[in-house]
Amino acid sequence: MKIQFTYSHLNGLEWLLHHHPKLWKEIKSSIESVDSEKCKTKTSKEKTMKGKVLYSPIDMNSEMKKEFESRGWSEERYTYYVTDDHKLTRHIVNLPSEKQKKYIEESGATPIQSYHQTDFVKNRVSVEVQFGKYPFIEFDLFVKHLGFFIGDNIDLGIEIIPTKALQSQMSSGPGYYERTLSHILRQGRGNPSVPLIIIGVEP
Repeated sequence: MKIQFTYSHLNGLEWLLHHHPKLWKEIKSSIESVDSEKCKTKTSKEKTMKGKVLYSPIDMNSEMKKEFESRGWSEERYTYYVTDDHKLTRHIVNLPSEKQKKYIEESGATPIQSYHQTDFVKNRVSVEVQFGKYPFIEFDLFVKHLGFFIGDNIDLGIEIIPTKALQSQMSSGPGYYERTLSHILRQGRGNPSVPLIIIGVEP
């Protein structure tokens, strides 16, 4: 698999190359080590592509996971607490997890535990591999990476997604690089307010 496109949001790539050039090499090596043809295993049942052999998101994720983990990247979970009181939520949203829970309890409300997890983290850099439905990409960018960044768990988020060329050889529904780029730029220069690298991959 190859990296066809990259977009550096808020100087994300420049930051990585300056502070952790080795991590960028590991990310590129992980992607380029995936044999995309091994992942062409899904027989379509959709009307417009019935019987056509397509790239399997499950297999591509599995191969990416194997490559990243072999280089010391691992999944990480970020726990936080929520409540139905919007004023209380506004006050605690950027606090550490245990302080959130304590503040909610002291306010007489019930803390509800929730969490986000990211595919791979190393040296405060998070990587999400997203070959699923297109809303999941926006969730990663505007909720997960941003939440980890605001919570001071990461300094940079990286999103690996298919290009249109790859997406056209998958089942309908996954997002793709060109569309995601438009969605980010439409928000303006500073939003989401987390340094990011968007990577478009294809066979």
